[in-house]
Amino acid sequence: MSRIVVKIGSNILTDRKGGLNQKRIYSIAKDISDVCKADYEIVIVSSGAVAAGMKKLGLKEKPKDIQLKQAAAAVGQSSLMWAYEKSFGDFGKKVAQVLLTRDDFSERGRYLNSKNTLITLLSYGIIPVINENDTVATDEIKFGDNDHLAALVSGMIDAERLVILSDVEGLYSSDPNKNPDAEIIHFVSEIAPEFEAMAGGAGSAVGTGGMYSKILAAKKAVSYGIKVNIISGRKKGLTVSLLKGIHHGTEFKPQTKKIPSRKGWIAYAIKPRGSLVIDDGAVNAILKAGKSLLPSGIVRVEGVFDTGDAVYCIDLRGDRIAKGIVNYSSQDIERMKGRKTSEIEAILGYKYSDEVIHRDNLVLLS
Repeated sequence: MSRIVVKIGSNILTDRKGGLNQKRIYSIAKDISDVCKADYEIVIVSSGAVAAGMKKLGLKEKPKDIQLKQAAAAVGQSSLMWAYEKSFGDFGKKVAQVLLTRDDFSERGRYLNSKNTLITLLSYGIIPVINENDTVATDEIKFGDNDHLAALVSGMIDAERLVILSDVEGLYSSDPNKNPDAEIIHFVSEIAPEFEAMAGGAGSAVGTGGMYSKILAAKKAVSYGIKVNIISGRKKGLTVSLLKGIHHGTEFKPQTKKIPSRKGWIAYAIKPRGSLVIDDGAVNAILKAGKSLLPSGIVRVEGVFDTGDAVYCIDLRGDRIAKGIVNYSSQDIERMKGRKTSEIEAILGYKYSDEVIHRDNLVLLS
């Protein structure tokens, strides 16, 4: 049975007055219920809690104050889940609320626990409805937007496809609201920098993302070997039609050589706590020879971090070339940088490993 993640943005779920669009939610529930009948397991990543809370609190604009935004999320989340539960219930489907923060992905134990919970829900025929836990999330533990969260969830559960329901038909050659000659790009085989530039900037008054965030999410998902589709969420039946093999919107081809699950976790889920500036010899050893990072190649330590934290490896020109999990703290690395591995024990009084970052815990970014 194939697993599909469907990401639904605030623009799709809200009406012109800012409240939840009950008819749209019912239509989406019908489409997803029909998809489930065709032997698909569906996970929903849904925005809309803050928007629903804004309506109930009488707010005209998205709150900028973090406490007010969290209050709106708390008020709106119950309304959002009730709308899903009622709509899916009409089609004989059950839903479950799952609220996540960045820490649920950053800590390996919590990551695996979250994954097992989602897989267990799917095994019982229940549709998980995932949202960021805005009520408790701070800047330190936020995903930033639900497009990013959807990509991480897709990798977590080994999804076959990520379907992003958008307020536009797909990725255009330029902004269709400003350029009437803008053309939709039907297929993307590789997400080159020009596509990121083409996607433009921020989103709407109620959402946090835009097409740019969707491109970045697609870039992560395809590296897991996951196909990504951006289609209109305002037209009935498109998701069902898409999964029957009929093309809609923009499709991003998955990478043939996909990133292993654990390395995907390192690359995208763990929040980096610092950086290691490394010399050209270490860069070549990592990029060309597939080697681990040794203390001799480290020029400078940036930030404060502990053993087991993630850091960036940066070359002398300031470019990030890799990300990995360190075997030593920033304090210890500061003492051993530029020295040989044979000197580690004499410098520190102990030695965990010859490597500062072992190759198995290192992911290339360039």
